Amino acid sequence: MALRQRPFAHLNGGASRIFPFLFWMRSVNRSTINADLMAAFTGAMIMIPQGVAFATIAGMPPEYGLYAGMIPAIVAALFGSSWHLVSGPTTAASILIFSSIGIMAEAGTASYVTLVLTLTFMVGVIELVMGLARLGSLINFISHTVAIGFTAGAAILIAASQARDFLGLEIPRGSKFYDVALIIFRQFDQISPAATSVGLITIISGLLLRKYLPKSPYMIVAMLFSALVAFALDHFGVAKVPTIGAINSGLPPLSSPDFSLDVFKELAPTAFAVALFALTEAVSIARSIASKTGQQIDGSQEFIGQGLSNIVGGFFSGYVATGSFNRSALNFSSGAKTPMAAAVGGVILLAMTPFVAPFAEYLPKATVAGILFLVISGLIDGKHIRQILTSSKSETTVMLATFFAVLFINLEVAIFTGVILSLVFYLNRTSHPKVSTLAPDSNDPRRRFSADPNLSECPQVKIIRIDGSLFFGAVSNVVAKLRQFERNQPMQKNLVVVTSGINFIDMEGAEALANEARRRRNVGGHLCLIGIKEAVSLVLKRTGFDRAIGADNIFESKTAALSTVYSFIDQDICATCPKHIFQECGSEPADIPRSNEVPTSAVLVPEMPAPSRKIEKKPDPVVHMGPSAGRKNPARILALIEHDDGDDGARETMAEAQRLAEEVGAELAFGQIVNWNWGSGNVMPEGFLSEEMETALCAPARQHLKGIAADLGISNPAVMATATPNHSQAAVKLIAEWCPDLIVIHERSNFEFARQTKHDFETPFGQIHTRIKLAG
Repeated sequence: MALRQRPFAHLNGGASRIFPFLFWMRSVNRSTINADLMAAFTGAMIMIPQGVAFATIAGMPPEYGLYAGMIPAIVAALFGSSWHLVSGPTTAASILIFSSIGIMAEAGTASYVTLVLTLTFMVGVIELVMGLARLGSLINFISHTVAIGFTAGAAILIAASQARDFLGLEIPRGSKFYDVALIIFRQFDQISPAATSVGLITIISGLLLRKYLPKSPYMIVAMLFSALVAFALDHFGVAKVPTIGAINSGLPPLSSPDFSLDVFKELAPTAFAVALFALTEAVSIARSIASKTGQQIDGSQEFIGQGLSNIVGGFFSGYVATGSFNRSALNFSSGAKTPMAAAVGGVILLAMTPFVAPFAEYLPKATVAGILFLVISGLIDGKHIRQILTSSKSETTVMLATFFAVLFINLEVAIFTGVILSLVFYLNRTSHPKVSTLAPDSNDPRRRFSADPNLSECPQVKIIRIDGSLFFGAVSNVVAKLRQFERNQPMQKNLVVVTSGINFIDMEGAEALANEARRRRNVGGHLCLIGIKEAVSLVLKRTGFDRAIGADNIFESKTAALSTVYSFIDQDICATCPKHIFQECGSEPADIPRSNEVPTSAVLVPEMPAPSRKIEKKPDPVVHMGPSAGRKNPARILALIEHDDGDDGARETMAEAQRLAEEVGAELAFGQIVNWNWGSGNVMPEGFLSEEMETALCAPARQHLKGIAADLGISNPAVMATATPNHSQAAVKLIAEWCPDLIVIHERSNFEFARQTKHDFETPFGQIHTRIKLAG
């Protein structure tokens, strides 16, 4: 359900962060109340066996598991951001607490409980501070792979901790899993058949109910059924199965953490590890469910909600609470509509506990162990483990390192190990951008660049593509690749870099490009950049390294870049080269198919070759407009679009240009002239339209053209845009950039030259004399 947020438009961002429940409480109505109450009752019922079981894992008295699902759950629902997240004790948090605090005090003792409540308070403070500092994005550093390795290891530890009650053996609490296995082997003949039978009945009945009656409270039914079996065994004198005994049936008692500085210092590393993992668990579950509802989760607000719930829990006898996946999933599938379901679930649990608690005296420990085995059956994610093992060595290393650290060291070290290893592998990947060698594909009518290693390269020009960030950590690896290319092919003094795969560059990366440009010039070559992104271009301009590279060596299109590079290469070598890599190498394209229909476009035909530093006189290429025409085909086509053409005009012009390009196998680009004016009757101050302003104006235009191109089925088109109050100057700028043989404009365009039969364009590369023909 999408919560209605319009009634709260008057509330500012501060109010939403302090009192987020104000945004959903006014969306509550009769239908949502009914759905939320049903989900709340179901959640409270399932919390009873789980609370007792999780408290047992954590080494706490059983009632503390129920306390953790009361007040903390209410606070987390009111101050969090998720509509369906249910907070409380969880398996992973419980085992993490027991493994950390169990070495400081004996489980179940008063000193142990005090340490756990102090840890809960500290975890809450850390979570709250992180939320207020808007550090929600930090949770992304605990990868899904770390979580999988952690939970798989935790499942084994839980199983080992419950073997004592499940098998009826005397196993010291806190024993390592391998010690537990050794004790079971040595005491195999002392296993209690009655306790084991009760535990197995719990597991089998629970699995059958979960399979055939998935919507039933299978844990409660399995717990009651096995408790009845244990009661019958005792009543008829067959065997007595130990029970957990009576638990406190009152409301959560007030408690006080230990505020001594020494305790804080001792618990600080554990508190940070528990807080980090608890937040990961909560936000991951919230996002998982939100992906089904369309809700946008605010990670930082969720931090605040979790932090407040644990701070309050520390004073109301609740140990560390975080998001519970099975209770949250149950809440969602039960039809909950608002966070009221989770909050009311805590209230119902408060009301039910005094009536249900006395019956815990008849609850066998083996039943609780069986319930926990049901819980951990879903912790080992076999499907994702297989995917990781078969798909990535680095992810496999992270998962296994986390898994074995859980088993052989401790859980907080395991979390930090997984996070650090993940960051190490990530930094290693980002510091090695992919550098691919490209060459024009002669089998492609448009001669697009390809990374096919079987394609021939120009002996004098090296074309590469860089995919990845070019920052200080990656510069040395990229430069090493370039030096390797030089050693392998020393004749390739000219370097063309396709930079469209570079999303980020820092000052060191920009300096590396500038140094490469100087190096190429020193050996008689050149560096050209193609398809540079706006963010990268801004860094080059702000650092001044664009001047070292040369503005005339930075191109939007590969055609313009190759035309420039071609003017630099040694023509004597070209004369004896049989490869003909580029269209400029002397290859003659086929004749253009003739067409009588050019419905709504005007065609401008330059009568000189693509501009370069050396302009040679060649026959004038002109367009075919009728069946009797017999002229040369264009190699490059530019569809020139202005704002007044509108979407329909732009679409017609682009479609016509695409048709012509496909017919003759020509390169195609789209150029947009952004409609920008200083003001009616005013003169724009010189230099007012800065490069940064022009970049900001042109970016949406490029994206718009790409969208139209995608609708027309044109993939990865070359798009250009420029902003200037003078349309003619803008047109000249785009024409000089693309160097087209054929220009297509719409018949309704407002260019000054649109109604002329001839026009001369003065460009930085020389004069282009064009013929203008209106069709349609």
